[in-house]
Amino acid sequence: MKKQLLLLGVAILLFTCGSSKETTPKTVDLPTPKMDVTEFAKTITSAELKEMLYLYASDAFEGRETGEAGHETAVNYIKDFYTSGNIAPLQENGNYFQDVKLNQLYTPKVGLKINGKPFSYFDDVVSLSASAEANINANEIVYVGYGIDHESYSDFNTLKVSGKVIIAKAGEPKNTDGTYVISGTTEKSKWSNGRQGRSAKRDAAKAKGAIALIFVDDTAFKSYSSFYKRRADSNTSIGLSLDDGKKETNEMLFMLANEATVNSINANLLDSETPKAISASITLNQKSNSKALVSKNVASVVKGSEFPDEYVIISAHSDHIGVNDNGEVNNGADDDGSGSMAVLELAEAFKIAADKGQRPKRSIIFLHVTGEEKGLLGSQYYTDIDPLVPLANTVANLNIDMIGRIDPKREGDRNYLYLIGSDKLSTELHNLSEEVNKKYTNIEFDYTYNDENDPNRFYYRSDHYNFAKNNIPIIFYFNGTHDDYHKVGDTPDKIEYDLLENRTRLVFYTAWELANRADRITVDKAEDNAAGN
Repeated sequence: MKKQLLLLGVAILLFTCGSSKETTPKTVDLPTPKMDVTEFAKTITSAELKEMLYLYASDAFEGRETGEAGHETAVNYIKDFYTSGNIAPLQENGNYFQDVKLNQLYTPKVGLKINGKPFSYFDDVVSLSASAEANINANEIVYVGYGIDHESYSDFNTLKVSGKVIIAKAGEPKNTDGTYVISGTTEKSKWSNGRQGRSAKRDAAKAKGAIALIFVDDTAFKSYSSFYKRRADSNTSIGLSLDDGKKETNEMLFMLANEATVNSINANLLDSETPKAISASITLNQKSNSKALVSKNVASVVKGSEFPDEYVIISAHSDHIGVNDNGEVNNGADDDGSGSMAVLELAEAFKIAADKGQRPKRSIIFLHVTGEEKGLLGSQYYTDIDPLVPLANTVANLNIDMIGRIDPKREGDRNYLYLIGSDKLSTELHNLSEEVNKKYTNIEFDYTYNDENDPNRFYYRSDHYNFAKNNIPIIFYFNGTHDDYHKVGDTPDKIEYDLLENRTRLVFYTAWELANRADRITVDKAEDNAAGN
């Protein structure tokens, strides 16, 4: 500015004193000196993260359950942060919120009779597909053993199940030496991994054309039936589903039953691993019970200078699991208060850079999605129903879900972070991630959960997956689970704020490099992207 004023003064002097042949020199905008990127990263501080997280994960936010008042408080807090920092909304209409249309599900009306014998809802069966409706009358049930369909083992090879009601049991087969058939080792596969196993067997049954799956797992049944009974007694929701404006006409019924129920149909049926058809009359009716609900994603942007229509999305989920049955608030400081506040600090750092003349070449979107705890609903709505920018223009997604604590397995070796998915779709992204870390943050990257055969299947369990399934390269940043995961003990006093600061700076540096490199990273492994969970 001083140089510009000096030039202006000289110009005035020449104009007033010089000859008519002389012209007025123009002022020149001198280029802003390039600042070291570390100066922007240093604006991400443990003190600010702590101050924000103590509020965001306080009882005042009531556990941030999707659809409840506490989550509304949370998304308004996020929006107010962006407005006060003059960080622009992504949508051209000036709205920071993206309405996510959901159905709030309540206990469905279910009737089940087999060979004329009625079975009791809650005591004998519960429905895991509360949004489905059906009216089934059949004279045959197909028992499919474990209900597994894998390249090395399938329970569907000998019998056709299209249009049939089928029964499957929990677990997976073993060899005579005690190893598991699918893994070939003593390690279980995804087919035995609790919710993951149930989902895999549900998907296999649906792919084979079954109209209903009765899944037998005593442990899971006790947990679900007890939970659903409490919710029914208090007339509260049992879950949420996306409302895409289309009525699902072929949704398969997915029922959970106890062993006694199934063995009463056919004695000792579950002792067998051999699929077979059972002659039995079955009547299975279900009518859904739901009401419309709107929750909110929050999206802001720092626009790029050279490639404004190419986007790096940094995401975290804004919701948690609310208040438990004892009235205790699940504060969710780590899950995912840590990620949510990290995204705010990242947005502020990029805005400061832009204000100082160092605007990123590509646009950076800061996306807070709802309903992650209900099945990745907010990110699915964004990718599958209403992308706010074209998915084809989305360079990468950096997803932050739990980065404030230490996995008990890593006690004494705290400077680590689990990375998942960096190499699934783009070799360039993985290499860039490694190089950035070595240059700036020196965190030990642990790829334990990146293994495709890892039974936890975390790659499919946070919001990045909805981008990955669309062949958008992703990195999932994760500190692992701990004893307070999904419990009231996940409080802000247990966050390791120095680690949270350094991990957040890592994401900043990675996003900075993605946004400012000459060419967008390429997808060279699209065919290797495993589908489904």
